[in-house]
Amino acid sequence: MADPAAAAITERFERARALHQQGQLEAARAIYEEVLAMQPRHFETLNLLGVLSGQSKDLQRAVEYFDKAIAVEPDNATSYCNRGLALKELHQLDPALASFKRAIALKSDDAVAYYSCGNIYKDLGQLEQALSNYDKALAINHRFAQAYFNRGLVLQQLQDLDAALSNYDRAIENKADFAEAHANRGLVLYHLGQFDAALASYDRAIAISPHHAPAYLHRGNALRELHRVDAALASYQKAVELKPDYAEAYLNRGTAFFSLKRFDAAMQSYDQAIAKKPDYADAYFNRASLRRQMKQFEAAASDYKAAAALDPGIKFIAGARLEVRTQVCDFKDFDADVARAAASVERDEPASHPFAFLTFSDSPRLQKLAAQIWVRETCPPDSSLGPIPARAPREKIRIGYFSADFRTHPVSMLIAELFELHDRSRFEITAFAFGPPANDALRVRLERAFDSFLDVGAQSDVEVALLARKLGIDIAVDLGGFTEHSRPKIFALRAAPIQVNYLGYPGTSGAPYMDYIVADGMVIPAGSRDHYSEKVIYLPNSYQVNDSTRRIPDQVLSRSELQLPENGFVFCCFNNNFKIRPDTFESWMRILGQVEHSVLWLLEDNPVTPVNLRKEAASRGIDPNRLVFAQRVLPPQHLARQRAADLFLDTAPYNAHTTGSDALRAGLPVLTLIGESFAGRVASSLLSALNLPELITSTPEEYEALAVRLATDPALLSQIRQKLERNWRTAPLFDTPLFAKHLETAYMNIFKRHQSDLPPDNIFVESN
Repeated sequence: MADPAAAAITERFERARALHQQGQLEAARAIYEEVLAMQPRHFETLNLLGVLSGQSKDLQRAVEYFDKAIAVEPDNATSYCNRGLALKELHQLDPALASFKRAIALKSDDAVAYYSCGNIYKDLGQLEQALSNYDKALAINHRFAQAYFNRGLVLQQLQDLDAALSNYDRAIENKADFAEAHANRGLVLYHLGQFDAALASYDRAIAISPHHAPAYLHRGNALRELHRVDAALASYQKAVELKPDYAEAYLNRGTAFFSLKRFDAAMQSYDQAIAKKPDYADAYFNRASLRRQMKQFEAAASDYKAAAALDPGIKFIAGARLEVRTQVCDFKDFDADVARAAASVERDEPASHPFAFLTFSDSPRLQKLAAQIWVRETCPPDSSLGPIPARAPREKIRIGYFSADFRTHPVSMLIAELFELHDRSRFEITAFAFGPPANDALRVRLERAFDSFLDVGAQSDVEVALLARKLGIDIAVDLGGFTEHSRPKIFALRAAPIQVNYLGYPGTSGAPYMDYIVADGMVIPAGSRDHYSEKVIYLPNSYQVNDSTRRIPDQVLSRSELQLPENGFVFCCFNNNFKIRPDTFESWMRILGQVEHSVLWLLEDNPVTPVNLRKEAASRGIDPNRLVFAQRVLPPQHLARQRAADLFLDTAPYNAHTTGSDALRAGLPVLTLIGESFAGRVASSLLSALNLPELITSTPEEYEALAVRLATDPALLSQIRQKLERNWRTAPLFDTPLFAKHLETAYMNIFKRHQSDLPPDNIFVESN
């Protein structure tokens, strides 16, 4: 005859378990407790109460129930496994691991226990042990999708991306609707640079789980890499809608707005990221970069400081903080900060963007190190497209010019005529344009100058590189280097068999995939070649091309119209404010101190610079009103107004480049102090090509003395001006047809070497 008490216990237990399975946890708990009141050592009830408590996030209570269950049945592996899961959630990893190991000792074929051990080892950072336990779990259950997935996570952490991808694929084979596996597969493909494939994986994850906010976030990242920024923005917006506290989504949405030049919207997104996560160093860093772009330099400096305080290890932040201060000529602790940045580069640390570092250091050796670090961290060589197959010789060499600056921009103002002059019987030239949208007069002229003008701004780096290969480009010329909007990853993928660094970036790329740099004997003397990763193409005069068709308006502006004194000597420097270093400014103030009634005419990039420089002048005993600031105007007007100045004082270690040739074209003598680096020797190159070596000085003392002498000896200055007037019409600096012949000779030489299967080597073009 059946025991009525046992039957009552069984009936209540089954009713509680049914409620439990239906998700009615509190109702189930109440009946489980009735069972325990009737039979305190009822194993199944103790175990399921532990499970229920875990589901209710009452984890400590869950452990207590599992302990009681184990006391009833000490050899039950499931209770140990469940106990381990609760302890893991309590972050008590060592006791959790011991519990899982006990489960394995009791049941050696328990795949879940091995898998759980793997998870503990993963959390402890013992990744090889984690892999070993996942392997044991999979040996028992080769269809264990979650084990494949977690194994992929560990391999991803170990940077074994191909193996991680294989494991995510196995997880999906065994569980086709595994949204997390599809999403993580996308992440691996993203890091492998396979952005289209990554996008497909994210889309699959979203199709399975439409509320998967991280998949939308990472989908946006892939779209941004594919230069589909509007679509990326929509994806970030969806992530924010699904998860309103998702700080990373706000951050990336801000970056998309930034790319689209929607600065106010970008600022709002960065603010929201910081509001959601006040210790978010990356958000402060990105907001600082936006503020720098908006010329809010002091606010940018504050944000960089906050980012560095939150995460001192943020890459390149030391240089960014210093760079934003140079924009407003904040000289406080400048030399000490530069020394720290240089020491970091010396230690092979990611301290500074290479373009900013040109201003900080005149050492070509350190500049090369800074560039190599940047390449390593942001645009390393990428062999995913494979080598470019050898091509049979053709009638014409195909040159591709790649630039973000095919518009009214200093680079295009210098080089436009060259494109028009290229010998079409020997060369076919193609433009690859990827900068901001433009429809100005110079853009129209450039579009007509090329055989093909391709706007590839909406295409990914891979697509652009593949397009260049498909078009059979023989020589790819990068006109941007590491300047704004540049895309070095195109060259990292190998767009052409020969790749050349020219004009836009005055220094070495530090990249093994750039074969040549165009220079001259002044900007890269023989003793400096080791500090350039490329082989050097030596042109016979100046490396800098100039457009001989540019004309200065006939309009004559009076000094009073320009807020300059009618009488007195006018020194000027129209270089960007960030090039003005404290030591250069010291020299200028000493010069003003020795030349009565003289003024210094400078460019005003922002409203803070005049305030800072006038304070610096006053601290050196110079009347602040002797500093006059000019607003930016259109290039023709800028050329015309320079006639009102008497002498252009160059900066060091980053010289006048386009500003230097503009001044010389306007008949304004340029006094320079020659440096060691490419950027510090450009003005000397220009003056040498104009046969005006007397304006090149070697020391600060010589620079200052000659400036004073020219300002106080009208006959000497007049003699220099007359020589400049004669030379600029006949000297090679502004002889663009001659320059074109020299550069084409170089192109033919490097192409011939490549066709002969010879490695790149220094090329010396003889003067015609």
